[in-house]
Amino acid sequence: MKLVTTAEMQALEQAANAAGLSYATMMENAGRATALAIREEIPATSASVLVLVGPGNNGGDGLVAARHLSKWGYPVTVYIWKRAREQDANLERVQQQGMEVLWAAEDAGFQRLGDLARACDILVDALLGTGISGELRGELKEMLWAVQAALDSRQAGDKVFQRPSHPGPGLFAEGQERPFIVAVDVPTGLNSDSGEADDATLAADLTVTFAYPKRGHYLFPGAGYVGDLWVADIGIDPSLADGISLQVATPQEIAQKLPVRPANAHKGTFGKALIVSGSGNYVGAPCMAAEAAYRSGAGLVTLGVPEQIYRMVASKVTEATYLVLPDDTGVLVPSALNVLAQHLGDYDAVLLGPGLGTEKPTGELVYAMLGASKRAMRMVGFGVSGRAEGTRPALTLPASVIDADALNLLAAQDSWWEYLPPQCILTPHPGEMARLTRRDVAEIQADRIGAARDAAMLWGCIVVLKGAFTVVASPDGIVEVIPFANSVLATAGTGDVLAGAIVGLLAQGLSALDAAICGAYLHGLAGELASQEIGQVGVLAGELSTFLPMALEQVRAQ
Repeated sequence: MKLVTTAEMQALEQAANAAGLSYATMMENAGRATALAIREEIPATSASVLVLVGPGNNGGDGLVAARHLSKWGYPVTVYIWKRAREQDANLERVQQQGMEVLWAAEDAGFQRLGDLARACDILVDALLGTGISGELRGELKEMLWAVQAALDSRQAGDKVFQRPSHPGPGLFAEGQERPFIVAVDVPTGLNSDSGEADDATLAADLTVTFAYPKRGHYLFPGAGYVGDLWVADIGIDPSLADGISLQVATPQEIAQKLPVRPANAHKGTFGKALIVSGSGNYVGAPCMAAEAAYRSGAGLVTLGVPEQIYRMVASKVTEATYLVLPDDTGVLVPSALNVLAQHLGDYDAVLLGPGLGTEKPTGELVYAMLGASKRAMRMVGFGVSGRAEGTRPALTLPASVIDADALNLLAAQDSWWEYLPPQCILTPHPGEMARLTRRDVAEIQADRIGAARDAAMLWGCIVVLKGAFTVVASPDGIVEVIPFANSVLATAGTGDVLAGAIVGLLAQGLSALDAAICGAYLHGLAGELASQEIGQVGVLAGELSTFLPMALEQVRAQ
C-alpha cells in the first residue's frame, strides 16, 4: 500500500477527477466509508453521535457520514464551525433528514458544544483535513479546547459500547469516561506530512483515511493521536499511484512474499543459517537470534560462538549445531576466521553481530570477514599479497545480515561501507544509525524515512531502521514502513530476535529486500500478539520468538 504526502494525495485526486471520478463522488464515498467504519466499531444504533464539521472537503465528508449514520438509526447532531449556509448539497441533505444542526457562531462561549461533548457516545472530528500546516489558531483552537474541557469533566457511567482500547495519549484522568472519537482523514491539528500535532488536537480512537495512508499517520508525535487506522477505498484507480515509491507493508503483501512450505520438504529445503554471535558479556544474544531463525522457518541453524560461552549457549539452544570459535576470555579473535572460512560455503545466509562486543580483536575479525578489498586487508594486518601473521583465508560471504555490535565496529572506521558485501542487510536502531551516519539521534528520528532511504542509496545495501514504525529501505529507492509501534518491543534482546528472523527468511531463499520486509513485519506482529497474550508490560525478548509462528499463520491466512 502506498504511503503518500499531502501534495501526492492532492495530485491523485486531481488525476482521478480528470479521469471521470468527480470530487463529489469521492466525497460521498469517503463519508459513507467513515460511517461504515463507525458502525463496524459501535454497532449499537442507540449511541448518540456528535459530528464537528469544518469548511472544506473534510467537513463535507463529515456531513455525508452524518447522513448515513442518521439513516441507519443513530441519533446525530451536527455542529458546524464554519461553512457556507447555501449551495451546499450535503448540508441541505442533512437538514432535509431532520438532524439537529448547530452553528459555532450562534453558540456563545461554546456552551452548547460543551454540553453535547459531555453527553455524546461518538464524536466525529471532521473539522480540518490534510491541508493544515502550522499551529491551530483563533476560534478553532478555542473550540477544540472547549471540547477537551468538556471531555475532562465527564464522569464514568454506563455506556452503550465497550470502552475503546486506544484511550489516546493521556488526555483523560483515571476513572473518567470519554466518547469514542473518530477522525476523518487525520485528527484536526495533525500535520499529515511531518506528524507534528497541535496541543489542542483531539486524540482519536479511530482514524478513517482515504485511498492511501499519509506520512503523518506513521510519524510521532502525531501517530499517537491516530488510534486504529482504517484506509478506505474511495474509487481512485491504483495505477495513478504507480510512481510513488514509499509504501506501507500489508499482511497480503507479506503473505505473497513468504516461502512455500511443501509437504515433502526436508531440513535442507528451508535453508541453512549461520549466526556469528556472542561474547563473555552477552551470552543471551546468540540464543535469541538462533531461536528466532528457527521460528521463522529456517531448516538448520548453526551458532558460531566463542569457546568460553559454548557450553552455556548449547545448554539453552539444543536444536542448533555449533562452530566453536577461538577466543580470548570470551572475545572472538581474528584466528576465528580460519574456522569460519572452512564452513561458510555450507550456508545460505549468515548473521554477524548480536552480542559480539566491541573489543579490538573482534573488530579485526569483523572486517576480515566483510572486507574483500585491499584496504580492508591492510587495516586488519594482512598484506596486499595476503601475507602477514599468516595467510588470509579465501572466503565468499553468503547473503548477510549485519547487526548490533558488528555495526558499532563498522561505525568506528571512515567509509566503512566500502567493505560491505553486495546486497547485505543492516539492522541499526536509531543510536547505531546515528553512529554509522555521524549524525545526532534526534536528527535521525526527525526524518526516519529520509535517513533510511539516503543511507541505503549511499551504502548500497538494505537498511532496516528499527523503532516505532520500522523503516526498510533499498539502494534503488524503495522504502517500506512497517505498520507497528508497540512499547512491548522496547526491551533488551528484541533486536536479536529481529535479526534472527531476517536471517532465517534469507536462508529460505527470499531476496534481501523481501527478507528484511517480511522479518520486520513478522517481528512487529509477534509483538502485537505477545502484548495481547501476556500484557503490555513485562514481555521478555526470549518469549517473543514463540509468537513468530503465530504471526506467520495469521499472515498466511490472508
